[in-house]
Amino acid sequence: MEKRKRILITVAVIVAAAGAAWGVWTATRPQAPLLLYGNVDIRQVSLGFRVAGRVQSLAFDEGDNVPAGAALARLDDEPYRHALAEAAANVAAQKAKVAQMEAGYRPEEVAQTAAAVAQRQAALTDAEAALTRQAALRGTGATAERTYDDALSARDQARAQWAAAQAQYAQYRRGYRQEDRDAAKAALAQAEAALAGARLQLSDTVLKAPQGGVVMTRAAEAGAILPAGATLFTLSLNAPVWVRAYVSEPDLGRVAPGTKVWVATDGRPDQPYHGVVGYVSPSAEFTPKNVETPDLRTGLVYRLRVVVSNPDSGLRQGMPVTVRLANGQ
Repeated sequence: MEKRKRILITVAVIVAAAGAAWGVWTATRPQAPLLLYGNVDIRQVSLGFRVAGRVQSLAFDEGDNVPAGAALARLDDEPYRHALAEAAANVAAQKAKVAQMEAGYRPEEVAQTAAAVAQRQAALTDAEAALTRQAALRGTGATAERTYDDALSARDQARAQWAAAQAQYAQYRRGYRQEDRDAAKAALAQAEAALAGARLQLSDTVLKAPQGGVVMTRAAEAGAILPAGATLFTLSLNAPVWVRAYVSEPDLGRVAPGTKVWVATDGRPDQPYHGVVGYVSPSAEFTPKNVETPDLRTGLVYRLRVVVSNPDSGLRQGMPVTVRLANGQ
């Protein structure tokens, strides 16, 4: 029994030692170089005028390199120049209106209303005197009752006209109402907004490249009438240039964001491009059929994006590439 027990203990020690040795060897053995496969992803942008019009000229053709900010094409801007002039004139008119409202009525107009008050005051004085005379004769038979009534009506009419003249004089002295001034200022703001819109539309008759790139397509020629937003050029941007690649789950830790890599094409395998892993997808997906990986063609992988640091014309949209770690691991 003792002998059997010693044998079992010996076997257990040997198994434990073998397991530990296997773990140490597995942890310390060199990893095979990581190779990833993907495709070049270059951003493209469709460019068109924000306003409608007739194409006047085009400065670039398909295949041309375009610097950032270059004028690609121009529309006939005559209608927009006329609209701008009209908007500017409207602003000037509204500014004059606001100035008039702020300044109030002219001194000559105020003096004219003051004279009207004096005139109405004199007419009222005459009407009241005539009414006094008719009232004294009323009932004596020296005047008709109708004459008295006419004098009374004339006095009331003169009094009303005098009150109206006084009100107009007070109005002219105070100037325009605050509501009228506010309305004039609002109309001016509206006119200025219309002017800014007219200026923007005029500037939109020149189509500029947002970034440097290569003209992929040119959809129209000079003289064509284009609606607003119609695509005139398709531009392949020079930057950024990305590589869309895929990595299996066991190798995720080797391609964390910020990892430096080499990107090689079939045409220049010995002159790779510099790159940095910029993004790793948090979710798995099946490997796309267009990515020619040696294995795991139908396995679950994680998409990653490599930003190419030194792109040139050798990288084209959709080109297959091989990605390896810059440290050779």
